[in-house]
Amino acid sequence: MRGKGNAVATRELRSDAAANRDRIVEAARAELSKSNGTADELKLHVVAKAAGVGQGTLYRHFPTREHLLAAAYRDELTELVDAVAPLLARHAPLDALTRWLRRLVEYARVKRGVMAAIEASAWRDLYSDQHHRLDEALGALLDQGKAAGEVRDEVDVTDVILLLGVLSRIPESDWERRVPTIIAVIIDGLRRK
Repeated sequence: MRGKGNAVATRELRSDAAANRDRIVEAARAELSKSNGTADELKLHVVAKAAGVGQGTLYRHFPTREHLLAAAYRDELTELVDAVAPLLARHAPLDALTRWLRRLVEYARVKRGVMAAIEASAWRDLYSDQHHRLDEALGALLDQGKAAGEVRDEVDVTDVILLLGVLSRIPESDWERRVPTIIAVIIDGLRRK
């Protein structure tokens, strides 16, 4: 009997640990949203308190600020990737692509500070398996658009990413005015004539 009880306690602990981790990441995401993505302003003791855990629990899951930022990034990236199928189910492919690009661009805007806060080595170690997911999501949108005759056949993921690169040059003060126009120009360029 005793062995069974220990196994159950271990499972409960693992479930509780997973719940703690999820609360910590969610609290970090909420704090990052409050600071408009400024990672330097992310106070780990504030995150721990908001998650209802001690700082020791936070550090057991995330030994550095970069590890916590990486987890928040992965969760938000998953939301972006997971948004593709519902958008395609509700909208024509080019409209779905437009809506998804707006989400992606807004995400990139808010996360400028997060990305800048992560050192190159940490970026390689913590994010190396993530970027292909965005490429795959964008590829699915483009493929659906091509199949529907809405997107030019010669366009690929790299073309769109290169076009989106111009957004990094927009000053925050011009963001609201310029981004909708730039997205519209990109979509017009992707449209099959």
